[in-house]
Amino acid sequence: MGYLCYFSAMNDIMDIIIQIAVVFFSLSVHESAHGWAADKFGDPTARLQGRITLNPIPHIDPVGTIILPIFLAVIKAPVFGWAKPVPVNHYNLKNPRKDGMFIAAAGPVSNLLTAFVSIVLFLLFKPLVMKTPLFFTILISLIFINVLLAIFNLIPVFPLDGGWIMEGMLKGEALHGYQKLKPYGFIILIVIFYAGILEFIARPILNFISRILF
Repeated sequence: MGYLCYFSAMNDIMDIIIQIAVVFFSLSVHESAHGWAADKFGDPTARLQGRITLNPIPHIDPVGTIILPIFLAVIKAPVFGWAKPVPVNHYNLKNPRKDGMFIAAAGPVSNLLTAFVSIVLFLLFKPLVMKTPLFFTILISLIFINVLLAIFNLIPVFPLDGGWIMEGMLKGEALHGYQKLKPYGFIILIVIFYAGILEFIARPILNFISRILF
């Protein structure tokens, strides 16, 4: 039984509330990680603007943090979203491209770490978790939402984190050609969604995690 099957079993309003709360938390972790990494590499902009915090309010994007997650939860689809981007002043970085790559990677890595900790907790306390619907829903949501957020953000397309990571890895003509795609990032993302590429990538990973858990 895969990830989508588990979420299709969540029918009541409490499950939806938990999923939305997990999205808020996970996006706050993600954006705080960006801000923390930027601060470590010499740019205090996010810290000075109060963006290194698990309080979701400073990170809220009306569409990506509220409307989209609620819509996906209501229709029982995999829940994910995005937050207001953390500001990074690249002029404060010693090596803007290289440092920017690590700052971008900090977000998805933080989500993967959150998912890993949740998996460990699930396995350690599995008998209790399986008997307690509240714990089950919270941990399952933490695991799959964070993995999905990481996968989504690692797509090598601007303005996602994966785009900045790829930019930091490329050099010469490859870099120049890749940067030409920046203006078309949202169009490429729309194509990826409608073509089912995200689901094609995510489903095997999420189902593999399901087999580990169950």
